[in-house]
Parts: sequence; C-alpha cells; structure tokens
Amino acid sequence: MHVLGISGTPRKGGNSEILLTAALEPFNNAKWDITKILLSEKNIGMCRGCDYCCKHNKCIINDDMDEIYRTYSYFDAIIISAPAYWRNVPAQLKAVFDGTYAIKDRRLEGKLGGAISVGRGSSGGQSIVLNIIHNFYLSSGVLCVPGELNGVTASADKPGDILNQPRRIEQARILGKNIIKYKKYYVK
Repeated sequence: MHVLGISGTPRKGGNSEILLTAALEPFNNAKWDITKILLSEKNIGMCRGCDYCCKHNKCIINDDMDEIYRTYSYFDAIIISAPAYWRNVPAQLKAVFDGTYAIKDRRLEGKLGGAISVGRGSSGGQSIVLNIIHNFYLSSGVLCVPGELNGVTASADKPGDILNQPRRIEQARILGKNIIKYKKYYVK
C-alpha cells in the first residue's frame, strides 16, 4: 500500500505540514510506503487555460507537476494539508488542483483521501479549505474519509504553534488511522 501526503503550504515546516506528518505516522506503523510532497519545495506553474492538455493528455508547462502525475498512478490514499489563505487554499495548492485537469485517465478514481486545514483563529476559513480539498477529491473520484468528524481543522498562527495542541495532533493521527481502516475493510 502507498500513501501520498501533499503539504499545500508555501511555508516550510508550517503548522499544516506538522499535522500532515502526524497524519502519516499511522501509515509508517502499518508498513505502507509514504511519499510526502512539500509544495514549499516545488515549482508548479499556474494553468494558462490553453487546452493543450485536451489534445496531448499532458500540460504544456514543464514543472514539478510531472512528479505529482507519476505519484497519482500508484498511490492508494492521499492526504492533503493546507493553511487557510483568505478563506481559500494557497495558490501553490490551487495550481496542483488545476494542473490535475491535464490528466484525462481518471487515475485518482476510487482512491481514499483525507483533508487537513489550519487557520488563524476559530473562523479563519478552515472549513472552507476542507470543502475545497474535498471538492477536488470528489471531482477526481477520490473517496473522502473523515477524521473524527469531517477533516482535521486547527487554529494556529506562528510556525510550530500547533505543537502546543496535542489534541489536534492526535486528530491528524486519527485521520490516518481511519484511512487505513477504510482501505482494509471497505475498499479493495
């Protein structure tokens, strides 16, 4: 089994990346292969709307999306974490969502997905970010797996603030455990 974790924050070591790491821990314990992609280290171009991909089944932009396309081919589950930026996902993550349009073979269909969002304050847009990630999943045929309730949300500001919230870190681990459980019992 293989899980893909995508950290959608442009801030290396940010709170959403920390929660993603916690969510991936159960996969390590279950002996899954783990691929973690940090968008803070990647160059993903913005969709130009040129429809080159409609004729060639690939994007005209030569960037790090090719690595993500390859990973899409073999993972069984995906977890995406992102901070809330103006009640939306960061531009880097939106570029990944838009870039996925270039592949027409529905390679994400039937896979399992979980979502994590961190925002400033209790109404910083975290639920909106979860909905955006879940919408990407549903549009791609990914089956959404809940944490304790829905996705995992947290309030944190400065890098590392989430480390003082052990309950949120545990909720991220529960999300990972739920995906493993769903794969074992419900999705073959």
